[in-house]
Amino acid sequence: MSSMWGRNIKISIFGESHGKAIGVVIDNLPSGIALDLNEINHHMKRRAPGQHAWATPRKEDDEVEILSGFFNGYTTGTPLSMIVHSKDRKSSDYDQLRNLPRPGHADHTGHIRYAGFEDFRGSGHFSGRLTAAVVMAGSVARQILAQKGVNIAAHIKKIAGIEDEPIDTIHPQDILLNELKNKQFAVINDAIGAQMKEAIADARDDSDSVGGVIEAVAIGIKAGVGSPMFSGVESIVSSILFAVPAVKGVEFGAGFAISDMQGSTSNDEYTMTDNGISTITNNNGGIIGGITNAMPIIVRVAIKPTASIGKEQNTINMKTGTPQKLKIDGRHDPCIVPRAVPVIESALAIALLDCYMDKASRKG
Repeated sequence: MSSMWGRNIKISIFGESHGKAIGVVIDNLPSGIALDLNEINHHMKRRAPGQHAWATPRKEDDEVEILSGFFNGYTTGTPLSMIVHSKDRKSSDYDQLRNLPRPGHADHTGHIRYAGFEDFRGSGHFSGRLTAAVVMAGSVARQILAQKGVNIAAHIKKIAGIEDEPIDTIHPQDILLNELKNKQFAVINDAIGAQMKEAIADARDDSDSVGGVIEAVAIGIKAGVGSPMFSGVESIVSSILFAVPAVKGVEFGAGFAISDMQGSTSNDEYTMTDNGISTITNNNGGIIGGITNAMPIIVRVAIKPTASIGKEQNTINMKTGTPQKLKIDGRHDPCIVPRAVPVIESALAIALLDCYMDKASRKG
């Protein structure tokens, strides 16, 4: 199973939704890095279930326990291992689903891939609960990047067709990014956020779900990070973003809208500032030729509606091959977008740290 990622920094994610714990091992971290455990747990709490009406009622503290690679407040340079224990497990909710693949889930594909030996409880290793491990690793990565002047945050750009105010893609402010990281419902305009919450509540009351778009921003990135082709920043970032369950689309800068522009509009023209060469626009999202140009990195991800819904749906009994109706019970998010915000931030941080380490290895 491919649950390892990275070239310079390597992460290995382990656990299942209804297993005893979820964890991550981070290899090749430099020694002597001070880590703030309170900050790590802050981001974990942003992702944790059971806190709000728009989230699953499953209750998990998700308090991080570091098992190795950390001593006297600093990384040791050996593999850093972190876990969170799973406590609120109701595996009996999934007994009826052993042979009934849920539409939109990996039940059928996982069953075929692993010949029926997969842990199907709560989607097992395919579960969004595994994103807790991404946030653990990302919370470490973003602290290392912060020492380099890099600030990463994200907001809910859209839910159920309702759009938040746009973020300034040329001069996003640190103060706004820091405010977003301290919001459980990370929107720029709280009034619009209230409309989104209503749409989520309406979907929940209708035994349905909604999806949306998350927009992430990284500022303070110096020019020259990344490489062409397969080691381009877009390639590296996309590879980990698409590993996040429910992500179905990734775009940078103007994204798909750039295809409707002419070259005279889409090209980011250059200008000289006090900080050196910059661009007037940022349609390319801070990356040209796979390499950063010191403009803010802008990336958006499309999050599909939660697959588990209470409406009756059609499926096939994998044991008998007969059609069957399925109504999913249990505890599920009517919209996973709000809880996915710190996950996307974390994935972006991990990818950018990997790219930074690639640049550092070429010095001298």
